[in-house]
Amino acid sequence: MYRSVSLRAVMCLSTLFPAAVLQAAPDADIEALKQELLELKQRYEVQQKALAVLEQRVRQVEDQPTTPQPKRLAKSPADMKGNQTVAGGATTAGGSGYGQSLANDSQPAQSVSNLYDEASGFFGGGKFSFETGVTYSRYDTRQLILNGFLALDSIFLGNINLDRIKADTWTLDLTGRYNFDNRWQFDLNVPVVYRESTYQSGGANNGAAGVTSEETVTRDPTIGDVNFGIAYKFMDESVNSPDAVVTLRVKAPTGKDPFGIKLRQSQANTNLFVPDDLPTGNGVWSITPGLSLVKTFDPAVLFGTLSYTHNFEESFDDISSTVNQKVPGKVRIGDSFQLGAGIAFALNEKMSMSFSVSDLIQKKSKLKQDGGDWESVVSSDANAGYFNIGMTVAASDNLTIVPNLSIGLTDDAPDFTFSLKFPYYF
Repeated sequence: MYRSVSLRAVMCLSTLFPAAVLQAAPDADIEALKQELLELKQRYEVQQKALAVLEQRVRQVEDQPTTPQPKRLAKSPADMKGNQTVAGGATTAGGSGYGQSLANDSQPAQSVSNLYDEASGFFGGGKFSFETGVTYSRYDTRQLILNGFLALDSIFLGNINLDRIKADTWTLDLTGRYNFDNRWQFDLNVPVVYRESTYQSGGANNGAAGVTSEETVTRDPTIGDVNFGIAYKFMDESVNSPDAVVTLRVKAPTGKDPFGIKLRQSQANTNLFVPDDLPTGNGVWSITPGLSLVKTFDPAVLFGTLSYTHNFEESFDDISSTVNQKVPGKVRIGDSFQLGAGIAFALNEKMSMSFSVSDLIQKKSKLKQDGGDWESVVSSDANAGYFNIGMTVAASDNLTIVPNLSIGLTDDAPDFTFSLKFPYYF
Protein backbone atom coordinates (compact mmCIF):
# COMPACT_ATOMS: atom_id res chain seq x y z
CA MET A 1 0.00 0.00 0.00
CA TYR A 2 2.86 2.43 0.86
CA ARG A 3 4.57 1.82 -2.46
CA SER A 4 1.39 2.43 -4.45
CA VAL A 5 0.77 5.73 -2.69
CA SER A 6 4.40 6.83 -3.29
CA LEU A 7 4.19 6.05 -7.01
CA ARG A 8 0.97 8.02 -7.43
CA ALA A 9 2.51 10.90 -5.51
CA VAL A 10 5.47 11.04 -7.87
CA MET A 11 3.20 11.03 -10.90
CA CYS A 12 1.14 13.88 -9.50
CA LEU A 13 4.26 15.92 -8.64
CA SER A 14 5.60 15.45 -12.14
CA THR A 15 2.44 16.93 -13.53
CA LEU A 16 1.94 19.85 -11.17
CA PHE A 17 5.49 21.03 -10.73
CA PRO A 18 8.16 21.77 -13.30
CA ALA A 19 11.25 19.61 -13.68
CA ALA A 20 13.42 22.12 -11.92
CA VAL A 21 11.46 21.72 -8.73
CA LEU A 22 11.77 17.96 -8.90
CA GLN A 23 15.45 18.18 -9.41
CA ALA A 24 15.59 20.05 -6.14
CA ALA A 25 14.24 17.01 -4.30
CA PRO A 26 16.77 14.95 -2.51
CA ASP A 27 18.52 12.44 -4.80
CA ALA A 28 18.01 9.65 -2.30
CA ASP A 29 14.19 9.86 -2.46
CA ILE A 30 14.19 9.85 -6.26
CA GLU A 31 16.34 6.74 -6.40
CA ALA A 32 14.03 4.98 -3.93
CA LEU A 33 10.97 5.79 -6.02
CA LYS A 34 12.65 4.52 -9.18
CA GLN A 35 13.53 1.29 -7.45
CA GLU A 36 9.93 0.78 -6.32
CA LEU A 37 8.68 1.48 -9.84
CA LEU A 38 11.04 -1.12 -11.27
CA GLU A 39 9.91 -3.77 -8.77
CA LEU A 40 6.27 -3.10 -9.59
CA LYS A 41 6.92 -3.51 -13.29
CA GLN A 42 8.64 -6.83 -12.69
CA ARG A 43 5.75 -8.15 -10.59
CA TYR A 44 3.27 -7.04 -13.23
CA GLU A 45 5.15 -8.97 -15.89
CA VAL A 46 5.18 -12.12 -13.74
CA GLN A 47 1.40 -11.85 -13.17
CA GLN A 48 0.80 -11.40 -16.89
CA LYS A 49 2.76 -14.56 -17.67
CA ALA A 50 0.84 -16.51 -14.98
CA LEU A 51 -2.50 -15.33 -16.38
CA ALA A 52 -1.47 -16.41 -19.89
CA VAL A 53 -0.51 -19.90 -18.68
CA LEU A 54 -3.77 -20.27 -16.73
CA GLU A 55 -5.86 -19.15 -19.70
CA GLN A 56 -4.14 -21.73 -21.91
CA ARG A 57 -4.94 -24.51 -19.43
CA VAL A 58 -8.60 -23.47 -19.27
CA ARG A 59 -8.87 -23.65 -23.04
CA GLN A 60 -7.33 -27.12 -23.08
CA VAL A 61 -9.88 -28.36 -20.54
CA GLU A 62 -12.79 -26.83 -22.45
CA ASP A 63 -11.68 -28.48 -25.69
CA GLN A 64 -11.69 -31.97 -24.15
CA PRO A 65 -14.98 -33.97 -24.38
CA THR A 66 -16.89 -34.61 -21.15
CA THR A 67 -16.35 -38.24 -20.10
CA PRO A 68 -17.62 -38.74 -16.56
CA GLN A 69 -16.58 -41.88 -14.77
CA PRO A 70 -19.21 -44.64 -14.75
CA LYS A 71 -21.13 -44.82 -11.49
CA ARG A 72 -21.96 -48.10 -9.84
CA LEU A 73 -25.63 -48.34 -9.10
CA ALA A 74 -25.55 -51.27 -6.73
CA LYS A 75 -23.22 -53.06 -4.38
CA SER A 76 -23.53 -55.25 -1.34
CA PRO A 77 -24.81 -53.44 1.75
CA ALA A 78 -21.93 -55.02 3.62
CA ASP A 79 -19.60 -52.61 1.81
CA MET A 80 -21.36 -49.63 3.44
CA LYS A 81 -19.94 -49.24 6.93
CA GLY A 82 -21.52 -46.16 8.39
CA ASN A 83 -24.69 -45.19 6.55
CA GLN A 84 -28.13 -46.73 6.35
CA THR A 85 -30.51 -45.35 3.73
CA VAL A 86 -34.15 -46.21 3.50
CA ALA A 87 -36.05 -46.27 0.21
CA GLY A 88 -37.27 -42.75 0.62
CA GLY A 89 -33.68 -41.45 0.53
CA ALA A 90 -33.12 -40.44 4.20
CA THR A 91 -29.78 -41.52 5.64
CA THR A 92 -29.39 -42.60 9.24
CA ALA A 93 -26.39 -43.67 11.26
CA GLY A 94 -25.92 -47.32 12.03
CA GLY A 95 -25.24 -50.64 10.37
CA SER A 96 -26.56 -52.09 7.14
CA GLY A 97 -30.29 -52.65 6.68
CA TYR A 98 -33.13 -52.96 4.24
CA GLY A 99 -33.12 -50.23 1.62
CA GLN A 100 -29.53 -49.32 2.58
CA SER A 101 -27.54 -47.18 0.18
CA LEU A 102 -26.17 -49.32 -2.61
CA ALA A 103 -24.28 -46.54 -4.36
CA ASN A 104 -20.71 -45.41 -3.84
CA ASP A 105 -21.75 -42.15 -2.24
CA SER A 106 -24.19 -41.49 0.58
CA GLN A 107 -27.15 -41.02 -1.77
CA PRO A 108 -28.45 -44.33 -3.21
CA ALA A 109 -29.82 -44.89 -6.68
CA GLN A 110 -33.57 -44.61 -6.21
CA SER A 111 -34.10 -47.43 -8.67
CA VAL A 112 -32.19 -49.76 -6.34
CA SER A 113 -34.39 -48.86 -3.39
CA ASN A 114 -37.52 -49.42 -5.47
CA LEU A 115 -36.08 -52.68 -6.72
CA TYR A 116 -35.56 -53.88 -3.14
CA ASP A 117 -39.13 -52.94 -2.24
CA GLU A 118 -40.66 -54.94 -5.07
CA ALA A 119 -38.33 -57.93 -4.65
CA SER A 120 -38.98 -58.45 -0.95
CA GLY A 121 -42.46 -56.97 -0.60
CA PHE A 122 -41.12 -54.98 2.34
CA PHE A 123 -41.58 -51.27 1.67
CA GLY A 124 -39.14 -49.50 3.96
CA GLY A 125 -39.47 -45.97 2.64
CA GLY A 126 -41.32 -43.60 4.92
CA LYS A 127 -43.73 -44.33 7.73
CA PHE A 128 -46.78 -44.68 5.49
CA SER A 129 -47.24 -45.54 1.83
CA PHE A 130 -50.31 -45.94 -0.32
CA GLU A 131 -50.42 -47.99 -3.50
CA THR A 132 -52.98 -47.95 -6.30
CA GLY A 133 -52.77 -50.86 -8.72
CA VAL A 134 -54.67 -51.98 -11.82
CA THR A 135 -54.41 -55.56 -13.06
CA TYR A 136 -55.80 -57.10 -16.24
CA SER A 137 -55.91 -60.86 -16.69
CA ARG A 138 -56.78 -62.77 -19.88
CA TYR A 139 -57.75 -66.43 -19.86
CA ASP A 140 -58.65 -68.33 -23.05
CA THR A 141 -59.04 -72.10 -23.06
CA ARG A 142 -60.45 -74.68 -25.47
CA GLN A 143 -61.51 -78.21 -24.69
CA LEU A 144 -62.47 -81.01 -27.07
CA ILE A 145 -65.00 -83.43 -25.54
CA LEU A 146 -65.66 -86.82 -27.17
CA ASN A 147 -68.61 -88.79 -25.84
CA GLY A 148 -68.96 -92.05 -27.81
CA PHE A 149 -66.87 -94.84 -29.35
CA LEU A 150 -64.99 -95.81 -32.51
CA ALA A 151 -66.63 -98.18 -34.95
CA LEU A 152 -64.35 -100.15 -37.29
CA ASP A 153 -61.41 -98.22 -35.79
CA SER A 154 -62.14 -95.20 -38.00
CA ILE A 155 -65.73 -94.05 -37.57
CA PHE A 156 -66.64 -92.18 -34.39
CA LEU A 157 -70.18 -92.60 -33.13
CA GLY A 158 -71.36 -90.21 -30.45
CA ASN A 159 -71.15 -86.51 -29.58
CA ILE A 160 -68.26 -84.19 -30.42
CA ASN A 161 -68.22 -80.93 -28.53
CA LEU A 162 -65.71 -78.11 -28.69
CA ASP A 163 -66.02 -75.90 -25.61
CA ARG A 164 -64.24 -72.58 -25.17
CA ILE A 165 -64.07 -70.13 -22.27
CA LYS A 166 -62.76 -66.58 -22.62
CA ALA A 167 -62.42 -64.69 -19.35
CA ASP A 168 -61.33 -61.09 -18.77
CA THR A 169 -60.74 -59.84 -15.24
CA TRP A 170 -59.97 -56.27 -14.15
CA THR A 171 -58.87 -55.67 -10.58
CA LEU A 172 -58.35 -52.35 -8.83
CA ASP A 173 -56.13 -52.85 -5.77
CA LEU A 174 -56.01 -50.24 -3.01
CA THR A 175 -53.24 -50.95 -0.52
CA GLY A 176 -52.11 -48.99 2.51
CA ARG A 177 -48.84 -49.80 4.30
CA TYR A 178 -47.34 -48.62 7.57
CA ASN A 179 -43.65 -49.21 8.26
CA PHE A 180 -42.42 -49.12 11.83
CA ASP A 181 -38.71 -48.62 12.52
CA ASN A 182 -37.83 -50.18 9.15
CA ARG A 183 -38.38 -53.55 10.82
CA TRP A 184 -42.14 -54.14 10.98
CA GLN A 185 -44.70 -53.54 8.24
CA PHE A 186 -48.49 -53.66 8.35
CA ASP A 187 -50.67 -53.46 5.25
CA LEU A 188 -54.32 -53.66 4.24
CA ASN A 189 -55.43 -54.54 0.69
CA VAL A 190 -58.93 -53.94 -0.71
CA PRO A 191 -59.52 -55.29 -4.25
CA VAL A 192 -62.37 -54.19 -6.51
CA VAL A 193 -63.05 -56.81 -9.20
CA TYR A 194 -64.80 -56.62 -12.58
CA ARG A 195 -65.25 -59.85 -14.56
CA GLU A 196 -66.53 -60.79 -17.98
CA SER A 197 -66.63 -64.37 -19.27
CA THR A 198 -67.78 -65.70 -22.63
CA TYR A 199 -68.78 -69.35 -22.98
CA GLN A 200 -68.88 -71.13 -26.36
CA SER A 201 -69.92 -74.64 -27.29
CA GLY A 202 -70.35 -76.36 -30.64
CA GLY A 203 -70.15 -79.82 -32.16
CA ALA A 204 -71.82 -82.61 -34.06
CA ASN A 205 -74.13 -85.44 -33.00
CA ASN A 206 -73.69 -88.74 -34.88
CA GLY A 207 -72.73 -86.95 -38.05
CA ALA A 208 -75.55 -84.42 -37.89
CA ALA A 209 -74.68 -80.76 -38.14
CA GLY A 210 -74.14 -79.26 -34.73
CA VAL A 211 -75.01 -75.86 -33.34
CA THR A 212 -72.35 -73.41 -32.17
CA SER A 213 -73.48 -70.79 -29.70
CA GLU A 214 -72.00 -68.46 -27.11
CA GLU A 215 -73.18 -66.43 -24.16
CA THR A 216 -71.46 -63.73 -22.11
CA VAL A 217 -71.78 -63.20 -18.37
CA THR A 218 -70.51 -60.04 -16.66
CA ARG A 219 -69.98 -59.05 -13.05
CA ASP A 220 -70.14 -55.37 -12.19
CA PRO A 221 -67.25 -53.97 -10.11
CA THR A 222 -67.54 -55.49 -6.64
CA ILE A 223 -65.25 -55.74 -3.63
CA GLY A 224 -63.24 -58.96 -3.61
CA ASP A 225 -61.61 -60.72 -0.68
CA VAL A 226 -60.04 -58.14 1.64
CA ASN A 227 -56.70 -59.23 3.10
CA PHE A 228 -54.37 -58.03 5.84
CA GLY A 229 -50.64 -58.65 6.13
CA ILE A 230 -47.79 -58.37 8.64
CA ALA A 231 -44.12 -58.44 7.64
CA TYR A 232 -41.04 -58.63 9.85
CA LYS A 233 -37.47 -58.18 8.63
CA PHE A 234 -35.46 -60.46 10.88
CA MET A 235 -32.14 -60.42 9.05
CA ASP A 236 -30.15 -57.62 7.39
CA GLU A 237 -28.01 -58.19 4.35
CA SER A 238 -24.29 -58.75 4.96
CA VAL A 239 -21.40 -60.22 3.01
CA ASN A 240 -22.63 -63.79 3.44
CA SER A 241 -26.34 -63.38 4.24
CA PRO A 242 -29.33 -61.84 2.43
CA ASP A 243 -32.08 -59.55 3.58
CA ALA A 244 -34.79 -61.84 4.97
CA VAL A 245 -38.44 -60.88 5.50
CA VAL A 246 -41.08 -63.18 6.95
CA THR A 247 -44.73 -62.41 6.20
CA LEU A 248 -48.15 -63.52 7.37
CA ARG A 249 -51.35 -62.73 5.44
CA VAL A 250 -54.96 -63.30 6.41
CA LYS A 251 -57.70 -63.15 3.78
CA ALA A 252 -61.37 -62.66 4.66
CA PRO A 253 -64.26 -63.96 2.49
CA THR A 254 -65.70 -60.52 1.71
CA GLY A 255 -66.15 -61.20 -2.01
CA LYS A 256 -68.88 -63.17 -3.78
CA ASP A 257 -68.22 -66.89 -3.27
CA PRO A 258 -68.58 -69.41 -6.14
CA PHE A 259 -70.84 -71.83 -4.22
CA GLY A 260 -74.55 -71.90 -4.89
CA ILE A 261 -74.20 -70.18 -8.30
CA LYS A 262 -76.56 -72.03 -10.68
CA LEU A 263 -75.59 -73.30 -14.12
CA ARG A 264 -78.46 -72.87 -16.57
CA GLN A 265 -78.71 -74.62 -19.91
CA SER A 266 -78.61 -72.52 -23.05
CA GLN A 267 -81.79 -72.61 -25.11
CA ALA A 268 -79.83 -72.50 -28.38
CA ASN A 269 -77.47 -75.35 -27.48
CA THR A 270 -78.16 -78.11 -24.99
CA ASN A 271 -74.42 -78.70 -24.60
CA LEU A 272 -73.80 -75.19 -23.27
CA PHE A 273 -74.20 -74.39 -19.58
CA VAL A 274 -73.71 -70.83 -18.37
CA PRO A 275 -73.49 -69.57 -14.76
CA ASP A 276 -76.00 -67.03 -13.51
CA ASP A 277 -73.27 -64.97 -11.84
CA LEU A 278 -69.48 -64.76 -11.49
CA PRO A 279 -67.61 -64.93 -8.17
CA THR A 280 -65.13 -62.33 -6.91
CA GLY A 281 -63.69 -64.41 -4.05
CA ASN A 282 -63.27 -68.00 -2.87
CA GLY A 283 -65.70 -67.79 0.07
CA VAL A 284 -63.42 -69.05 2.86
CA TRP A 285 -60.91 -67.67 5.35
CA SER A 286 -57.28 -68.35 4.52
CA ILE A 287 -53.88 -67.74 6.09
CA THR A 288 -50.58 -67.48 4.19
CA PRO A 289 -47.15 -67.51 5.83
CA GLY A 290 -44.27 -66.60 3.54
CA LEU A 291 -40.56 -65.87 3.31
CA SER A 292 -38.69 -63.44 1.02
CA LEU A 293 -34.93 -63.30 0.49
CA VAL A 294 -32.96 -60.57 -1.32
CA LYS A 295 -29.20 -60.65 -1.96
CA THR A 296 -27.03 -58.18 -3.87
CA PHE A 297 -24.30 -59.34 -6.24
CA ASP A 298 -23.10 -56.17 -7.88
CA PRO A 299 -24.62 -55.14 -10.23
CA ALA A 300 -27.43 -57.71 -9.95
CA VAL A 301 -29.95 -58.37 -7.20
CA LEU A 302 -31.20 -61.92 -6.65
CA PHE A 303 -34.47 -62.62 -4.88
CA GLY A 304 -36.65 -65.57 -3.98
CA THR A 305 -40.05 -66.12 -2.36
CA LEU A 306 -41.81 -69.07 -0.77
CA SER A 307 -45.32 -69.15 0.69
CA TYR A 308 -47.99 -71.63 1.75
CA THR A 309 -51.73 -70.95 1.85
CA HIS A 310 -54.09 -72.86 4.11
CA ASN A 311 -57.82 -72.51 3.42
CA PHE A 312 -60.14 -73.15 6.33
CA GLU A 313 -63.19 -75.37 6.09
CA GLU A 314 -66.44 -73.44 5.66
CA SER A 315 -70.17 -74.27 5.70
CA PHE A 316 -72.62 -72.90 3.12
CA ASP A 317 -76.39 -72.91 2.82
CA ASP A 318 -76.12 -74.08 -0.77
CA ILE A 319 -73.24 -75.79 -2.57
CA SER A 320 -75.20 -77.11 -5.55
CA SER A 321 -74.99 -75.68 -9.06
CA THR A 322 -78.23 -77.31 -10.21
CA VAL A 323 -81.14 -75.00 -10.97
CA ASN A 324 -84.06 -75.16 -8.50
CA GLN A 325 -82.01 -77.25 -6.09
CA LYS A 326 -80.59 -76.15 -2.74
CA VAL A 327 -78.10 -78.39 -0.98
CA PRO A 328 -76.37 -77.22 2.22
CA GLY A 329 -72.90 -78.54 2.93
CA LYS A 330 -69.26 -77.90 3.70
CA VAL A 331 -66.32 -76.97 1.51
CA ARG A 332 -62.59 -77.60 1.79
CA ILE A 333 -60.69 -75.64 -0.80
CA GLY A 334 -57.33 -77.24 -1.51
CA ASP A 335 -54.25 -75.73 0.11
CA SER A 336 -51.56 -74.33 -2.14
CA PHE A 337 -47.94 -73.30 -2.03
CA GLN A 338 -46.14 -70.87 -4.27
CA LEU A 339 -42.45 -70.36 -4.97
CA GLY A 340 -40.57 -67.97 -7.19
CA ALA A 341 -37.09 -66.70 -7.96
CA GLY A 342 -35.63 -64.00 -10.14
CA ILE A 343 -32.92 -61.50 -10.90
CA ALA A 344 -33.07 -57.71 -11.19
CA PHE A 345 -30.78 -54.97 -12.47
CA ALA A 346 -30.67 -51.24 -11.87
CA LEU A 347 -30.49 -49.71 -15.36
CA ASN A 348 -29.79 -46.19 -14.12
CA GLU A 349 -30.66 -43.85 -11.26
CA LYS A 350 -34.39 -43.96 -12.04
CA MET A 351 -35.14 -47.35 -13.63
CA SER A 352 -34.66 -51.02 -12.83
CA MET A 353 -35.78 -54.22 -14.54
CA SER A 354 -36.42 -57.71 -13.19
CA PHE A 355 -37.03 -61.19 -14.60
CA SER A 356 -38.49 -64.03 -12.58
CA VAL A 357 -40.42 -67.29 -12.70
CA SER A 358 -43.09 -68.41 -10.26
CA ASP A 359 -45.25 -71.46 -9.80
CA LEU A 360 -48.42 -72.07 -7.79
CA ILE A 361 -49.44 -75.65 -7.01
CA GLN A 362 -52.89 -76.25 -5.53
CA LYS A 363 -54.39 -79.45 -4.15
CA LYS A 364 -57.86 -80.74 -4.98
CA SER A 365 -60.91 -79.24 -3.29
CA LYS A 366 -63.56 -81.31 -1.54
CA LEU A 367 -67.31 -80.94 -1.00
CA LYS A 368 -69.53 -82.58 1.58
CA GLN A 369 -73.30 -82.46 1.56
CA ASP A 370 -75.02 -82.49 4.94
CA GLY A 371 -75.30 -86.12 5.96
CA GLY A 372 -72.95 -87.31 3.20
CA ASP A 373 -69.25 -88.05 2.71
CA TRP A 374 -66.44 -85.90 1.42
CA GLU A 375 -66.06 -85.95 -2.36
CA SER A 376 -63.19 -84.57 -4.39
CA VAL A 377 -64.01 -81.99 -7.05
CA VAL A 378 -62.79 -83.16 -10.44
CA SER A 379 -60.09 -80.94 -12.03
CA SER A 380 -59.94 -78.66 -8.97
CA ASP A 381 -56.18 -79.16 -8.55
CA ALA A 382 -53.95 -76.82 -10.52
CA ASN A 383 -50.38 -76.02 -11.46
CA ALA A 384 -50.03 -72.42 -12.63
CA GLY A 385 -46.59 -71.34 -13.80
CA TYR A 386 -45.62 -67.80 -14.81
CA PHE A 387 -42.73 -65.95 -16.41
CA ASN A 388 -42.63 -62.39 -15.11
CA ILE A 389 -41.04 -59.25 -16.55
CA GLY A 390 -41.11 -56.25 -14.22
CA MET A 391 -39.80 -52.71 -14.09
CA THR A 392 -39.64 -49.85 -11.61
CA VAL A 393 -39.59 -46.20 -12.70
CA ALA A 394 -38.95 -43.49 -10.11
CA ALA A 395 -41.31 -40.72 -11.24
CA SER A 396 -40.37 -38.55 -8.25
CA ASP A 397 -38.83 -38.85 -4.81
CA ASN A 398 -42.15 -40.13 -3.46
CA LEU A 399 -43.89 -41.75 -6.45
CA THR A 400 -42.85 -44.95 -8.23
CA ILE A 401 -44.41 -46.57 -11.32
CA VAL A 402 -44.22 -50.38 -11.40
CA PRO A 403 -45.40 -52.17 -14.58
CA ASN A 404 -45.31 -55.97 -14.67
CA LEU A 405 -46.15 -58.59 -17.31
CA SER A 406 -46.81 -62.23 -16.38
CA ILE A 407 -46.96 -64.82 -19.13
CA GLY A 408 -48.68 -68.11 -18.37
CA LEU A 409 -46.48 -71.18 -18.81
CA THR A 410 -49.06 -73.88 -18.01
CA ASP A 411 -52.66 -74.56 -19.01
CA ASP A 412 -53.95 -73.65 -15.55
CA ALA A 413 -52.37 -70.19 -15.64
CA PRO A 414 -53.95 -67.20 -17.42
CA ASP A 415 -52.57 -66.52 -20.88
CA PHE A 416 -51.11 -63.28 -19.59
CA THR A 417 -51.56 -60.79 -16.78
CA PHE A 418 -50.51 -57.15 -16.91
CA SER A 419 -50.41 -54.93 -13.85
CA LEU A 420 -49.54 -51.30 -13.26
CA LYS A 421 -48.91 -50.13 -9.69
CA PHE A 422 -48.27 -46.67 -8.25
CA PRO A 423 -46.78 -46.84 -4.72
CA TYR A 424 -46.53 -43.40 -3.09
CA TYR A 425 -44.38 -42.75 0.00
CA PHE A 426 -45.45 -40.11 2.51
